[in-house]
Amino acid sequence: MNGLARLSQFIGSTFGIWVIIFAILSFVLPGGFTWIAPYINLLLGIIMFGMGLTLKLTDFKRVLKAPKLVLIVVLSQYTIMPLLALGLVVLFQLPPEIAVGVILVGCTPGGTSSNVMTFLAKGNTALSVTATAVSTVLAPILTPALTLLLASAWLPVSFMDLFISIIQIVLVPIALGLAVRMLLGDHVEKGIFILPLISVVGIVGVVAAVVSNNTEAIMQSGLLIFGVVILHNVLGYLVGFVLAKVLRFDLADQKAVSIEVGMQNSGLAAALSAAHFSPLSAVPAALFSVWHNISGSMVATWMSKYRDDEKGTEAESVKNEEVHV
Repeated sequence: MNGLARLSQFIGSTFGIWVIIFAILSFVLPGGFTWIAPYINLLLGIIMFGMGLTLKLTDFKRVLKAPKLVLIVVLSQYTIMPLLALGLVVLFQLPPEIAVGVILVGCTPGGTSSNVMTFLAKGNTALSVTATAVSTVLAPILTPALTLLLASAWLPVSFMDLFISIIQIVLVPIALGLAVRMLLGDHVEKGIFILPLISVVGIVGVVAAVVSNNTEAIMQSGLLIFGVVILHNVLGYLVGFVLAKVLRFDLADQKAVSIEVGMQNSGLAAALSAAHFSPLSAVPAALFSVWHNISGSMVATWMSKYRDDEKGTEAESVKNEEVHV
């Protein structure tokens, strides 16, 4: 059991590397991974169930303790990234299927990877966890609504179809995970150690499925899509950080806002794109999954070098008493 725990911890801590390795393998040897495509929704559901197991009611109670702060982060998540996506799509005049994929990435909630990166950056991890949880719970309404508003000029968008898919893929598994944790209490902690391994396998599977089924499209326009993905992600970090600074948040909060805004639930975007638009629409999400783990690690390393004064550092440590990854 200890060996499995160490393996899970190692795989979780090297998450980005595994995503890159399997993205390359699925591109070079697509035949070995195309069979995963029908299981994308199942894989994401398992990941969301694991997220539910790691959450506690206190994660949502923090909204009552600092409603303004959490509200600003969630609003930033659902305004900055969608608008940046729309701007990039128009600027680069992307084809309809790719344009919808980029916009859908922008309209998804924050990804759980942001919690890990915020922790590594010595930011306010509690804020990141709470904002991710709240934005994820709001996703069934906000993601379809924003996608309909911003992407319908390129392809037909069904609010109800997206709404039902997100309920099935995200909300139901998270609710089940929360219910299991409430029923079993501390007993759940004994098995949580394996969740990083399960999450990595799930995301790697989603990325490999999308890449292996779109090798030709990636060869034709992969550099352009990748360039847009990098700009989208980096601008998200930058605008989030500047906004938090303008609002005079402390440094730990600035780090959390920046990372929370910049990192999306690209696995969800890939699943929704493949199910409701086309396999090509899922390519931006797959490339985002690869890139944001690289950029997130670099940003977290850079941010970790900058800290508030001793008083701020002490406050930061209090904020990070409860860390869920």
